[in-house]
Amino acid sequence: MTAFLKEFIEEIERLIKELKLNIKTVDIEPGRSLISNSGSTLYTIGGVKETYGGKDYIFIDGGMTDNPRPALYQAKYEAIIANRAGETEKSLYSIAGKCCESGDVLIEDFLLPKPEIGDLLLISSTGAYNYSMSSNYNRIERPAMVFVNKNDVKLAVRRQTYEDLIREDVY
Repeated sequence: MTAFLKEFIEEIERLIKELKLNIKTVDIEPGRSLISNSGSTLYTIGGVKETYGGKDYIFIDGGMTDNPRPALYQAKYEAIIANRAGETEKSLYSIAGKCCESGDVLIEDFLLPKPEIGDLLLISSTGAYNYSMSSNYNRIERPAMVFVNKNDVKLAVRRQTYEDLIREDVY
């Protein structure tokens, strides 16, 4: 990273000089390159659907409300069924949320072990922005956000309750 930044700064300085730009300060926000792989999202499997057409689905307790990135700009993810991570026999599944929208598919056609209702599905590398991009679409509560570092676990944002959701409603 240090070598890259040194070259990057030199290139910026060269272009400022070459283009005769009046720039005094350049700020760099590396964001995603530093922390995108550190975020993971854990879901509970609520249903499995094997269609006659051969497209099989796993339905989870989240989806586009807590991770709109696949719907907004076709973000691609990998997943594991955390409590079946060692199983080798796999089939093709698509992972869908609970909003019943065509955009509520987090992963298309991914090999996973045969799921059971209640299994835990982990989608890795969901990044740092899922919570800030999340919504209450379809009146779905936002999930909790937990920081984990080895044995240190800290609740950063508590799970939203139905009461939280309707707090501002006028009756």
